[in-house]
Parts: sequence; C-alpha cells; structure tokens
Amino acid sequence: MRRNFAFLLGTVTGACLTVLVVGPQGAHLVAAAKAAARSDTYTQLNLFGSVFERIKTSYVEKPDDSKLMEGAINGMISALDPHSRYMNEKGWSDMQETTHGEFGGLGIEVTMEDGLVKVVTPIDDTPAAKAGILSGDVITQIDDEAIQGLSLEQAVGRMKGPANSKIRLKVVRKGSVAPVDIAIVREIIRVRPVRHKTDGGDIGYIRITRFNEQTTDGLKKAIASIAKEIPADKLAGYVVDLRNNPGGLLDQAVSVSSAFMTRGEVVSTRGRTAEETQRFSARGGDITKGKPLVVLINGGSASASEIVAGALRDHKRATLIGTRTFGKGSVQTIIPLGSGNGALALTTARYFTPSGRSIQAQGIAPDVEVLQDVPDELKSRSELKGEASMRGHLAADGAEQPGSQSYVPPNDKDDKALNAAFNLLRGGTVNANAATAAKRAVPN
Repeated sequence: MRRNFAFLLGTVTGACLTVLVVGPQGAHLVAAAKAAARSDTYTQLNLFGSVFERIKTSYVEKPDDSKLMEGAINGMISALDPHSRYMNEKGWSDMQETTHGEFGGLGIEVTMEDGLVKVVTPIDDTPAAKAGILSGDVITQIDDEAIQGLSLEQAVGRMKGPANSKIRLKVVRKGSVAPVDIAIVREIIRVRPVRHKTDGGDIGYIRITRFNEQTTDGLKKAIASIAKEIPADKLAGYVVDLRNNPGGLLDQAVSVSSAFMTRGEVVSTRGRTAEETQRFSARGGDITKGKPLVVLINGGSASASEIVAGALRDHKRATLIGTRTFGKGSVQTIIPLGSGNGALALTTARYFTPSGRSIQAQGIAPDVEVLQDVPDELKSRSELKGEASMRGHLAADGAEQPGSQSYVPPNDKDDKALNAAFNLLRGGTVNANAATAAKRAVPN
C-alpha cells in the first residue's frame, strides 16, 4: 500500500512540474484545480476517520471494527452501478464455488434491487425450481428472519448450507395478495449448464442455462451426441436456447460463440484505460460444420448470453427468435484483495457486439419477435424490467430500451418461440415479414 501511495505522489508531482515549467498561465489554473480536488478528497477521508473514531468511542455498545469497515466499503460501492460489489472472504469463496459449477444450496440466481433480494431465475432441476420459486419473486425472510439490510453476499450465505438441511423462505410475489411461504430442502447443486435433446429426427436442441467453467465442454459433448443420433445429411440444424440465462464467465461466452463460428470478432470491451479496451475473436472453428442455427432469447437472457446472441447475429450465423434481452452490457473485473480480505467485483468496461453496438441498457433485439401466451395468474410477472430500470445503472450509448417478456411455457407444445425455431429450420417461415431475413441469417 505504501509503495502504491508513493508512486501516486511521484506521478502527480512530476505532472505538476511539467505543467509549471512548460505550460502557460492557464496551466497553473489546471494544476490548482487538481490540487483543490485532492485536498477535497483528503478532507472527506479525514471526515470518515472522525466518524469512525466517534462511533468506536461513543456508540451505545462496543462495535465490531471489521463489520464497520465492511459496511463502509459496501456503502462506497453502492454509490456505483448495481453490478459492482465487495465480497468478503466467505462471499469470494462462494462465488468461486458457483463458477466451478458445484455448491450446496437452493439453486437460484438472485440480485439486489432497491435493497431487496430478488430472484432472477431458478436454475433448472434444483430444489428452488421444484419448490415453485419464480423469476421476479422478492425474498423477504429466511427462516423467519428479515433479510432487508443485508448485503447480497450475506443473504446468499444464509441460503446456502449442508445438503438435506431445511430452509424456509417468505417471498413477495407480484399478483399475490399475501406473502408466500416456501419450505425447501437444500441439496448439493451440481449445475449442468448444458442439456440437449433431438426433435423429429432432424433437429438438435441445446439448452444453455449459465456460463460457468463447464459450459463449453458441455456444449461440445452435446453437439457430438446429437451428431451420433442424427446423420449429417438429415440434420436440419440446431436450436440454442439462451432464455433466462443470467450469464457468467466472459471466456466461456467467447468459446461458446467460437463453437459456431469459423473466424471473426466475438465481442469487444471498452473502458477508461487501454488495458480495459480489448477484442476477443473466435477460435477453434465451427464444430457444427456450418449447419443452420437458431438462438432463442428473452427478457431473462443477460450478460454472456447477450454476447453470444450478438456475435452470432452480427456475423449472420444465426437467427434470433424471442423477445429483447435484459441489457446487461458491462464487464465486472474480479480483483482479489489478498488473503482473508475477499475480492472486489468492479465494473471496468462495457461490452460491444462485433458491429460496434453497445448492449448496455439496450439489450439485443430478436430478428423475429415471438410472444408467448402467458397464463392469467402469471401475466403480472411475465415482464422483466431489464437493466434500464435498475437504479444507478450505467447509461446506454443511445436510447435505452425497456425489459421484455421472460415467460417460457413448461411444455414444448405450448412454446411458441421453440416451435417457431423448429418450423424455420425445417424450411417454413414464422411470419411473412420475417421470411426473407430468416433465410439470410441462417446459412446452409
């Protein structure tokens, strides 16, 4: 820490000396303004130190210094965007478990919104999904204890636990008059990020639920399995389902895109510094050998899902069917803070599709919009507000777009988007206006 501080002072002093020697009088004003800004920062830091000492000496009970500092850090980060966050040592460990794809708990993806823990989506075939947890549910209590005021990591920590242990959640559900009590038995969550099946002997269906360390390997195995079941001359194409996929690891989004592309840019990131401005290109080649491809998206498709959808659409490698995606187009860099100190997930850049279009607060629009028939009891929660509705979100590079429908029917026969994809791959059209665009976007 001391070395970094000395470097900062040396850098600032050197810059000021250069300005004073070679700059005109206006440069003195710039230097003075910078000095004033530094002085104001130090004044605020002194204020923080004074408040900290007063709390330590005068609070009615002796406070825990570590809790005070963690609360101060969380408070500082809360002034940024909703995706930047501090993880203490346990939270950092939990996150690593999640990205590895195995952990003990319920199997739900949650976020913090206006101080409340909100369900993004339950993971397929987990205790949460089986117990009836729904996207959009707001969790208010865990085992009869209110969780408002906890950080996201603290709330998630309470929901995780040993296999076969019981937990009770109270959720507020839009459209329900009273809160809903849900009892769940925890299990070891082994996230299978990729599932597959065949339809009609001519189409391979691949469902990607998240982007963790196992996703690309799972995708390759799925494609190999489908190739064994359907001869190449009978295979009409693939449907890749990214609906309600909340995202995950950037490198997995790049490698998944690469599985369907022979070459070309997948995504670029642009931040404040040169280090955060990068381009990621396809590698490895198209393992489907150019077979037609349809990608399903909806209002719950976010982050890495949007990178894949944007890359495949921009390269005219796939037709996108469904509804507009969530619009989470920012990069979070994980910065470990040393042994016992956890890590910082800090927003450092924005994502851009190969055509240079920003995803942030705009999302990816489908080539063919298909709306589902939503049951009456679920209509009040079938629309996700999207990134643009989140407090403190990064502004869009252009007009911001609202969220969209996220409902997926449980039965394939009722799934209008899925059936539209099957119809398109078999040579049909979804509607008259989309026919030409669909044929151009799905190469043979």
